Amino acid sequence: MTENPPKSIAARAGSWSARNRKKAIFGWLAFVAIAFLLGGAFGQKAISDEEQGTGDSARAEQILTDAFPSGPEEQILVQAPRNGSVRDAAFVAAVEDVERTLAKAKGIEKVESPLDERHADHVSEDGRSAFVSFEITTDDDDAAAKVVEPIEAAIAKVNARHPDVRVEQFGGASANRAIDASFDDDFKKAESLSVPITLVILLLAFGALVAAALPVLLALTSVASAIGLTAVFSQIMPVDENVASVILLIGMAVGVDYALFSLRREREERDAGRTSLEAIDVAAATSGRAVLVSGLTVLVAMAGMFFTGHATFVSFAVGTMLVVAVAMIGSLTVLPAMLAWLGPKVEKGRVPFIARRRERNNGESRLWNAILNPVLEHPLASALAATAVLVALALPALGMKTANSGIEDLPRDLPIMQTYDRMQAAFPGGQIPAVVAIKADRIATPELTTAIDELQKQAVASGHFERPTAVTVSDDGKVASVQLPIVGNGTDARSNAALEHLRDDIVPQTVGEVGGAEALVSGQTAGSKDFNDLMKSRAPIVFAFVLSLAFLLLLAMFRSIVIPLKAIVLNLLSVGAAYGVLVLVFQHGWGASVLGVDEATQGAITSWLPMFLFVILFGLSMDYHVFILSRIREAFDRGMSTEDAVAHGIKTTASTVTSAAAVMIAVFSIFGTLTFIDMKQMGVGLAAAVLIDATIVRAVLLPAAMKLLGDRNWYLPARLEWLPKVSHGQAPAQPARATA
Repeated sequence: MTENPPKSIAARAGSWSARNRKKAIFGWLAFVAIAFLLGGAFGQKAISDEEQGTGDSARAEQILTDAFPSGPEEQILVQAPRNGSVRDAAFVAAVEDVERTLAKAKGIEKVESPLDERHADHVSEDGRSAFVSFEITTDDDDAAAKVVEPIEAAIAKVNARHPDVRVEQFGGASANRAIDASFDDDFKKAESLSVPITLVILLLAFGALVAAALPVLLALTSVASAIGLTAVFSQIMPVDENVASVILLIGMAVGVDYALFSLRREREERDAGRTSLEAIDVAAATSGRAVLVSGLTVLVAMAGMFFTGHATFVSFAVGTMLVVAVAMIGSLTVLPAMLAWLGPKVEKGRVPFIARRRERNNGESRLWNAILNPVLEHPLASALAATAVLVALALPALGMKTANSGIEDLPRDLPIMQTYDRMQAAFPGGQIPAVVAIKADRIATPELTTAIDELQKQAVASGHFERPTAVTVSDDGKVASVQLPIVGNGTDARSNAALEHLRDDIVPQTVGEVGGAEALVSGQTAGSKDFNDLMKSRAPIVFAFVLSLAFLLLLAMFRSIVIPLKAIVLNLLSVGAAYGVLVLVFQHGWGASVLGVDEATQGAITSWLPMFLFVILFGLSMDYHVFILSRIREAFDRGMSTEDAVAHGIKTTASTVTSAAAVMIAVFSIFGTLTFIDMKQMGVGLAAAVLIDATIVRAVLLPAAMKLLGDRNWYLPARLEWLPKVSHGQAPAQPARATA
């Protein structure tokens, strides 16, 4: 007979599911199917460009959108050979062919040809290049993509008919279509690689194919249902187009982790001689509880993104919280049901060598024993050495520079970006202008007209902006858009200096002096600057929220003031070290070539990443921390000394943590190999942080610190004794192993 396990939420959920496995399994499958089908039926609504903005640039974009409701502009570049000219007969014939082709196209308007004297600014200064421009009549991205697709095909045929000149298309809709297609290919690559790699790692960990497949199935069903639920949510509040990638990234990591924790404990209890149901009960009461606490802590960390006040982060918060919650619930319900249903069949598909090695080592890792024993013998030296390494890795983060990824950061192997580079060379700054939005009761007043002319003159004279400038007035005559081609690449020091001069000096001294007129600057450079300012202002709020709630949650769970303080310090060291690695790779170029990062894309960390990494890494670090500490506390509550409990807890969880970390590092590393710089930086940052956290922090610094503190680890001030005593799911005494 065994004692009844403590009836925590996790224990009750696991016990019920194991004894009602059909209801649990079919209920889970129904939930996943409904969520997935609803997501497909509704479709995902993406955040518009205006909703992604912030500050003055967002206000300027909204003014322009309201005043000029037309769709994106497209340009057809026609370029003569190196010694050619726009006056050549072959060049003129190509332009005329483009005009005839566009005249047959549907869904476009305002076709402007360089052959028309009114559009002389469509010809480059060197007289070798020109462009035909037109506008798409819809501002819906999906609809614009459908309009532009046949036009691109028709322009490709024009190019083939005129081999002596180059004819190519670039614009907002065509660029979005090409980039979206490339991004979809990246997502499919990540999806196709992450599953088999995860399965191989888990096969090495468990030595049995069925046992290895269970965590992967839980993770995949969690990801599928979370993506569906996020699509439903997007009908209320649109989400960032990258949210599916983030859900896959986090869902595969936590889904596998949570299943791995519970499955390893269940196998350990069965190896000790318990029946299948007894083993499931113990795993639910111990590892299940650790999963519940860990999941709640991760949810708290993810919720910090709500305080950024930015639509992208809100959508990331929703997506990541949904996938974490679904994975946590699945590990507490459908996983115990699956284990009860499979019973001994969970060992099917055994890999003999791996299975024998696991049985011979009794689930412990000889490598981790070799590391842990010296650490516990020399805790002070180990703690100092580990801290020194982490601080050294974190120091480069003090020089971190952030910027929104821009056109220069997009992969140059895309034909559309090669076209952009040729257009940028022929018409410098024309594709990334600073745009001054001017709103007044009436634009066509002598004072305001003169001020706008002066604005353009001063901008070009400053050397920060190029010709040709352009002014467009809305149909109602109340809004003017002044486009000023900016120097630099949009996010570098030259562009930022130009923006500062425009906002602080030129605009106030010209249109700013006209009473009643509102003048705001938008464009890529302004958007990046305003986003950076928002992140800096909100960072203290996000940090305070995450750290405070994590502290309170761990304080309540472990009834110790030392445990949460130590957890926060260790996690901050992990995050700081990950920041340092990002700076070394993507600002200083260490190993950047191995990742396929060009020198042109080095120099800054994408603006949204530091905040995102903090909340994600802080949450994921808690997975290991709570799992290990729960095992240590369990042993301590059974009567072990703190030192023995630390050794026991880490040795018995080391192989599980290693396997979980290997899965996370593998999945995150896949994202480090993708095409787009944002995904590369996210993948490298997450992979580096998990590697650092699972090795230096959990294997060295954590046990060394706990050994040094001894029983002080469990210190709780007398004034906090009112906190409820929470069971740590202590397993009942192990029965004697049956003998043959």
